[in-house]
Amino acid sequence: GINAAYMGASYDMKNDTFRIRYLVIPCVCVSFVFHEHWFSPFEMLWSFSEFLEAVAILPQLFLLQRTGGAETLTSHYLFALGGYRFFYILNWIYRLYTEGAVMWVSWVAGTLQTLLYADFFYHYLTKVIHGKKLTLPS
Repeated sequence: GINAAYMGASYDMKNDTFRIRYLVIPCVCVSFVFHEHWFSPFEMLWSFSEFLEAVAILPQLFLLQRTGGAETLTSHYLFALGGYRFFYILNWIYRLYTEGAVMWVSWVAGTLQTLLYADFFYHYLTKVIHGKKLTLPS
């Protein structure tokens, strides 16, 4: 497949069975309904990107669960990838108190993304930080 051509020997075709359409189609549907300004194509695309970003980690987490874990470098990368959400949350709180600004699409999508990472963060903090290999329950 196309992923094997780009990823070469590191691509795991046997375990990579997640169907991306199960993320993209719901995000498209949600973005048509939930966006800031009605009938604005730009706002619908922005909303789509917010919701897709929130669930984009699911194929990786699904693969980690199927294979039982991740190498240390991969787990550090995923922690950093999810950890930036902490700074987003600080930004939202700052903007709420200084500008009174609430971008509810970002808040909902960000909260969803944080919840999706929660289990991974738990396993990362209890294993990788203590020098053990990251393993996820199946």
